[in-house]
Amino acid sequence: MPEPDTLRAALAQADLRVLVMCLFHLTGDGKWLEAPYRPARDVRLIGDPSAGFDDNVQREIRETMAALLADRVPRPAVDDPGEALFERMMSVCLGETVPAEYAPMMREDMGFAERDVHWTRGRPEPLDLDVVIAGAGVSGLCLAAKLDALGVPFTVLEKNPEVGGTWFENRYPGCGVDTPNHFYSYAFAPNPDWSRYFSLRDEIQAYLERCADEFGLRRRIRFGTTLAEARWDDDARRWELTLRTSDGGTQSLRAAVLVCATGHFSEPLDVRFSGAADFAGEMFHTARWPADARLKGKRVGVIGTGASAMQAVPTIADDAAALTIFQRTAQWARPVAEYRLAMDPAARLLFSAVPYYARWYRFTEFWRYGDGLLRTLRKDPAWSDPQRSLNRTNDRHRREMTDYIRAQLSARPELIERCVPHYPPFGKRILIDNGWFETLCRAHVALVTDAIERIEPEGVRTADGRLHALDVLVHATGFRTSHLAAQVEIVGRDGVRLADDWADENPSAYLGISVPKFPNLFVMYGPNTNMGHGGSVMWLAETQARYLCACLVAMAERGVAAVECPEELRSAYTREVDALHERLVWTHPGMTTYYRNRHGKVRSPMPFRLVDYWARTRGAGLDDFLLTAKSAGSRTTP
Repeated sequence: MPEPDTLRAALAQADLRVLVMCLFHLTGDGKWLEAPYRPARDVRLIGDPSAGFDDNVQREIRETMAALLADRVPRPAVDDPGEALFERMMSVCLGETVPAEYAPMMREDMGFAERDVHWTRGRPEPLDLDVVIAGAGVSGLCLAAKLDALGVPFTVLEKNPEVGGTWFENRYPGCGVDTPNHFYSYAFAPNPDWSRYFSLRDEIQAYLERCADEFGLRRRIRFGTTLAEARWDDDARRWELTLRTSDGGTQSLRAAVLVCATGHFSEPLDVRFSGAADFAGEMFHTARWPADARLKGKRVGVIGTGASAMQAVPTIADDAAALTIFQRTAQWARPVAEYRLAMDPAARLLFSAVPYYARWYRFTEFWRYGDGLLRTLRKDPAWSDPQRSLNRTNDRHRREMTDYIRAQLSARPELIERCVPHYPPFGKRILIDNGWFETLCRAHVALVTDAIERIEPEGVRTADGRLHALDVLVHATGFRTSHLAAQVEIVGRDGVRLADDWADENPSAYLGISVPKFPNLFVMYGPNTNMGHGGSVMWLAETQARYLCACLVAMAERGVAAVECPEELRSAYTREVDALHERLVWTHPGMTTYYRNRHGKVRSPMPFRLVDYWARTRGAGLDDFLLTAKSAGSRTTP
């Protein structure tokens, strides 16, 4: 245990709603779940750590915990509270009623119930179920760790020389996460040492590298190797894979199961502006930021005002002699006080020194960044001004963020009209202010809202005829999110190409995972699984990895050689997704966003609550699939 003074310094910064839960675990005393120790409800993204307690109650909570941990960590009186008591604890912790349906999901996430899939009759021998995973990012690493624990043979293909996926590739200044890190991490691999509430790229990348090391995954990863082509052999019931290596060579590989874990953000969107090839300066995409980029004293232009720009622009502003931002659409951004703050070392000690603290702290973040927002993104058909907002709560969000933008731009009032969006809040991906509006007020920063007409050797010419002279031009234009796994040439049964099935910017898959005519192909972080209303891609990776493991175990134990999603199942699921999205903000007319394709269909974010998606992926559900038995080789219908 830490020294008493060190422990007291840590407890002084504790989230008391979390500390009360820890006290109940350690003591079993029911008083900690009753008044005056019941926290107040707090809807802020990062709750007030005092939890609404008066000074005397705060002091009592801290001193009681300090006394309990004075000599050694006591044996908890209540380790696993069981489902009914756990439901009560969740509601007490948050100061609001948490529906009972969340208990099974949260008990797994917090480690009070079994998270993983297991063999029901022992691992079959021989196990003819080898898996190839394309991508060693967040999803691929998660699945690899789970397959390794099951004893399922697998190989991971990674085009880069290191793990991390999009976190390895994106190195632009200010690059970081906009989900709190104790939720943006694997539940099975908690990190008590995050240095910030919202960590920057280097720390997240280091975490993923450490996970690869600790779970012994590197020996199973082929670095510098890209999946170039995959063809299904229906007779052999295996995938024939063509690999391309970083030295220009090719290799062949066969596998029973192929998992594409390439994600949403692996292919930068390189917008083609007329004359770009003639630009005399340096030009690059944020996802391909050169290690030797030098902006000091230069005239820098940035095309785009999305998440990457909002992180990078305030970070590079001090270096640039002049900074010009080319904006197509204004963005809603909300302030989060902790976004740029480091965690005090004393506060970080809580996650390792106080039993159960890390679990309950993660729960509070899960709740605030999870399903709570979704209900406010539904259209109210009786709402009087649907062009302005969706409903009463959404209109309040609009007023609050508008007031914030006005206050931030008070020194440059002429910018207000250009910076307050005309569409409802959350219609595009909501952003966290990284000092964006403060930066716009600086004398050497210009916001240009005229359309780009062309790029010339000296800079960018806009539709008003003005030439904006530049030395460096940065494309913060996002990613091609409609291709997903179809960026690889994948050919399924009867010669069907995934690129054709997903043509016209219209990818669709059952659960975002399975596609008809593509047996034994699973997609992680596929269509309609993006975290639009909140959540964490780390949570999604664990949820999908568990589902895939359940499928593989069921296949092996039932003697199934191949599973295939029927078209009827995918079509019904897609109709449900589309119907749900028609009632959500992302189908609001009059705005463009990477969430929607050119026909207006929403193909990126998930329309479900996290608890609903978790329930749908809880079991393998193979009885709904077309199954090919190992012995007879015959295909059966559901």
